[in-house]
Amino acid sequence: MANNSQQTSQSIVVLGGGIGGVATANRLRRRLDRRHRVILINRDQDFTFAASFLWVMSGKRKPSQVTHSLKSLGKKGIEVVIGKIEAIDPESRIVTVDGKQIHADYMVVSLGIDYALDSIPGLKEAGETFATLDGAQKLSPAIKSFTKGKVLIVTAAPMYRCPAAPYESAFLIDEITRTNKVRGQVEISIHSAEPGPMAVAGANVSQAVITLLADREINYQPSHQITSATKGTADFADGKSEAFDMLVYMPPIGLPAVLASSSLVGPSGWIEADRHALTTSFPNVYAIGDNTQLPLITGKPLPRAGVFAHAQALVVADNISASINGKDATSSFDGHGGCFIETGFGKAGYGSGNFFAEPSPSVKIRQPSRRLHLSKVAFEYNVMKRWL
Repeated sequence: MANNSQQTSQSIVVLGGGIGGVATANRLRRRLDRRHRVILINRDQDFTFAASFLWVMSGKRKPSQVTHSLKSLGKKGIEVVIGKIEAIDPESRIVTVDGKQIHADYMVVSLGIDYALDSIPGLKEAGETFATLDGAQKLSPAIKSFTKGKVLIVTAAPMYRCPAAPYESAFLIDEITRTNKVRGQVEISIHSAEPGPMAVAGANVSQAVITLLADREINYQPSHQITSATKGTADFADGKSEAFDMLVYMPPIGLPAVLASSSLVGPSGWIEADRHALTTSFPNVYAIGDNTQLPLITGKPLPRAGVFAHAQALVVADNISASINGKDATSSFDGHGGCFIETGFGKAGYGSGNFFAEPSPSVKIRQPSRRLHLSKVAFEYNVMKRWL
């Protein structure tokens, strides 16, 4: 049965200003009376749309087009606190930010991941990543001026953010070199630590991506874990080495230090939230997005991607607002999600389905088309212009 609506002011604190945190704060603000406070805390003052970093790399976007101040949320009635989160006490729901304690009646943890660049010796010195805005900016002129040699793309660990991203980078680099009429002098190779492209989505999706790579004459080597890199050479776990003229990488990931040292973390080394309600073991504390580990029937975790953080944000916001408004909290994350696969030349594919399906995820891929690319553009517009 639903409880009576909360008459006293409630404070909902959202940790993290990425896609999950911003979606949560927006949804809560729309669903709650203004006497209830929605507070978003983030280390940086700007929101950056990571899904568009590859477009920055390929020169299709400027950094200013994928960046927006979080302070703009203030006009919606969302309180924005910019500062370093120094400690999180989930039991008392107290967050320490730059020495100041902030108490929450409800807490949503959406701090994402940090890139563990130092975990592979020489990687950041020998190459560059498209996974950060700074890295994408640096890669853009380097790729445009690349006229001859080998581009080596590596996934630096079996688990990383956005399963499609390394393959998208290859397609976009292929597009640039073909447009510049140097593709015949450029070799593009992907060496992946995982057993197949987007392997968590199943063999059919992997094979579809492998076919797309082959059609574009992009070499692919699965189950090839990079262990170190020096200028011009990458070393792998099987003892083999690979020469390159340009190294592009998707970095390993880990929890932000403030989370890793908190009592929120489970045996997996991540926050093990309920995979449907996104609740934690602490009352009124929720966790969504990349900092969680949600198990699939296959034993693998749900992929870390913005589409899932967004879907989970809506579930959590709806359940918190229902609780405060005296209604039953009935929203549930069902494991459905999709991922655009940018293939260049104004086209994108799309893999989507139910990742919670049994006996294995049920995911299908749609072939690249202009319409799907425009759908990704529309999603970018919706985030940058309507959420912020």
